[in-house]
Formats: sequence, structure tokens, C-alpha cells
Amino acid sequence: MVEYQIMARGISDQRVIDAMLKVPRHKFVPENLIDSAYDDTPLPIGYGQTISQPYIVGLMTELLEPHSDDVILEIGTGSGYQSAVLSQIVKKVYSVERIREIAESANKKIEELGYHNIEILIGDGYSGLEEFAPYDGIIVTAAANEVPQPLLNQLKEGAHLIIPIGNFGQRLWRFTKTAEGIEKQPSIGVRFVPLVPETV
Repeated sequence: MVEYQIMARGISDQRVIDAMLKVPRHKFVPENLIDSAYDDTPLPIGYGQTISQPYIVGLMTELLEPHSDDVILEIGTGSGYQSAVLSQIVKKVYSVERIREIAESANKKIEELGYHNIEILIGDGYSGLEEFAPYDGIIVTAAANEVPQPLLNQLKEGAHLIIPIGNFGQRLWRFTKTAEGIEKQPSIGVRFVPLVPETV
């Protein structure tokens, strides 16, 4: 998977490659889909949610430019796979999931696999997680119609927010907080489940 779906498609950060080699993706998919765990496709995990295709996980992680002493916020825990990949690179991952059953399932897998630097919280991630802000990076695994301002507010200067934006025509974006303001950089077209605002 890593050789043909990640490296062959341009992911070159060795830390990302090493992390994806270490994390057993098949542990994060439903039992009936284990045979498809390493396919180049997203897979359903229940409750209308999916585990992203491996390349997208690799790309979003590389765009985040994580470092070993970083504290990262993830919005949308899902299966826990993205959290697990990040945990191999950074100091701490806080992950917020609004669906209790999904969060509990992910937390069980995280604990079984011994990833001790991940904390999963049940709640609405649209407004971020002010308690531990500011963050060295934020990654959002659901698509918003526009960038939630609270997430930008909770970034450290120089840090990146990686988020898919759009409804049907979604695109992955990297927003970087600078002393002058917010810089934005488009990436590839993607398809994610929607990020549900807190008012819904």
C-alpha cells in the first residue's frame, strides 16, 4: 500500500511514510472489510462515516508538516486511523468526534494498539477545542462549506489547518496563520462527509 499508493503518488516525507508503515490499517476497518483494508479507496465504518483512502491520509498528514514536539487537533476521529498515523510523528493528538459510538469504537482500538498520546473527546468539533489551544496544526476529516473561524483562531502562528472545503465540488486546502494574516493554498479535489455545524 505504502509503496504503490503513497510513495508512487508523490508523498515524500519520510516521517509520514514511516508512520503509515507502522500503523496496521486493517485494525481500523470493520471485520467484514478487512480484505479491502489496504485498497486505494475509502471504506464505510458505520453511522454514515468512512475511513479515508490511504493516499488522502498520507497527503493530509504531509500537508500538515508535523514535527515531533507538536500538539495536533483533529476534527472528526472516525475510525481513529488518521489519529494513529499522526501519533507516530507528533507529541500529542487531541481528536474530537461528535458520534459517541464512533468515538468509543476508535478509542477502544487506540487503547488496544497502545497509542498513549491520543486523546479522543466526544463533542462538536466545528468550534474546535479551546481548552488545549493554540495548536501546532489542525486537521479536519470532514468537509465544511467555509473555514470555521474558531479553528483559525486556535492555530499557532506558523501552523497549518488542513481542511476540505465545498459541498459537491470539494477541494482540500491548507490555511497557514502568519503574522500578516491567513495564507491559503489549494490542493486536490476530494470527497468527504460533511462537517456538521454546532447549530445543527
